[in-house]
Amino acid sequence: MGLFVAIVTFSLTLAVAQTRSDVTPSYVAAVYEHNLVLNPDPRVPVSRAAALQHMQKNLDIYEEQAAQAAQKGAQIVVFPENGLQGFNFSRSSISGYLETIPDPQQESWNPCTEPDKHNNTEVLQRLSCMARRHNLYLVANMADLQPCPMTTDPSSSCPSDGHWQFNTNVAFRSDGLLVARYHKYNLFFEEAFDTPQPEIITFDTPFAGRFGLMICFDILFHEPTITLVEKGVRQLIFPTAWMNTLPLLDSVQFQHAFSLGANVTLLAANLRKDLMNMSGSGIYTPFSATYHHAQKGDPEEGRLLVATLPVLDPLWVGQSVATVTHESTSSAENSGYCKQKSCFDPPPPETASSIPPSTTTFISTMVFDPFTFVLLNETEGEVKVCNGTFCCYLQYRMLPQAGSKELYALGAFAGMHTVEGRYALQVCALVRCAGSDTTSCGQEVEEAESKMDFLLEGKFETKYVYPSVLLSKMVLEQPEHVETAEDGTVTMKHSNMTGGLVTACLYGRMYHLDNEETALK
Repeated sequence: MGLFVAIVTFSLTLAVAQTRSDVTPSYVAAVYEHNLVLNPDPRVPVSRAAALQHMQKNLDIYEEQAAQAAQKGAQIVVFPENGLQGFNFSRSSISGYLETIPDPQQESWNPCTEPDKHNNTEVLQRLSCMARRHNLYLVANMADLQPCPMTTDPSSSCPSDGHWQFNTNVAFRSDGLLVARYHKYNLFFEEAFDTPQPEIITFDTPFAGRFGLMICFDILFHEPTITLVEKGVRQLIFPTAWMNTLPLLDSVQFQHAFSLGANVTLLAANLRKDLMNMSGSGIYTPFSATYHHAQKGDPEEGRLLVATLPVLDPLWVGQSVATVTHESTSSAENSGYCKQKSCFDPPPPETASSIPPSTTTFISTMVFDPFTFVLLNETEGEVKVCNGTFCCYLQYRMLPQAGSKELYALGAFAGMHTVEGRYALQVCALVRCAGSDTTSCGQEVEEAESKMDFLLEGKFETKYVYPSVLLSKMVLEQPEHVETAEDGTVTMKHSNMTGGLVTACLYGRMYHLDNEETALK
């Protein structure tokens, strides 16, 4: 495969979007996808001096990127999870990398101008001075040590070594003041860190109002992510070290889907590490996406993304705080969507439910879950597939390219995902199969040639449904129309694809069932 640089800037050129930009204040945000300098043996403890020497190499890169972001007019810059020390540490081997981060809600501290106020805070001082030097709000991720009282009480959560260790976001004001500290709640096999009490952490800016903080795996869970959204926080900052999992959970695919489904701005900064399959960062709003996703064979290097965004904080723009809704992110009525002949009309209410499920279904694993699939055997038509009582409906018109014999299938899953995390799902997914037999449906696929006009629909028992359309070579497209009915039916329509279809997905999260012992069926 030749060198392919997948930087895509996608902005809807709609009259409604233009009107919105005319009346809504804007700001400039930057995220940096970081090719971090790794500790070659993270399981071996190192001295504080050696840990600092290692982190300074990554901080030097941050300094360069912060300067570039400022030159491009950015007012806020976001760096990724684990971007200073890396990963795969044990609880003891990470000790040299830890700093005790004071709680900004309890004290006011500017590490750059008051370096002697707290000992052993060289990284905090460097980040603070970076924000101050470049006049930027700055969010980074680092390792925090917090002392806890030693006790003989067996119910105490205090570890035996007398302190907690947390995976932590820090946010600095443009003058270097530490304004926020967030401890990651949903850990992903992170031996070095403790699980904190859940926190809802936000900070305010003079240019865009309020931002909320979360980290990587948090995005799949109710705490803190959905709580932030339900509290009216519509601008979220997302440092991550995301390992791509096709065909449903590629980094930019889910980042974009979450922004659309939750109706929020998402500033997502990922790592770039090919051995860990880490790549994919972006700046997303419900109506635009600026993102980068490396391809096989691309140089392993960092990438700075900068975009101008509308302010969505309802308090800042003088609107009332709204709770999360899943109404259409771009309605056909005001955008002109789906007026071309290739766009489907919604089926009558009784149509999808009256179509019997296909009798030629099969089970195949997709992202560790047993999906029920039905093949798309014609170039156009409609199919329905059910997993238990949960059903997915598809109306489609395939536009295969000359000589292409790609196989597609519609899959449904409703139940408890239990591998690499436990969470309840309802998912409708149209996917390109990896090969020519049914056992390949659900496997990872990066490229496709066949284009498709489609209407995908499911009746969900949750309002938290995240829509995505992923094309060949990790190209995103904005669904033409997404609509949620009062009965929970979610309909996504799309046509006129610019590339071959890899996945079209409605990813429903049943947060209220995450702690149930039995899977939903």
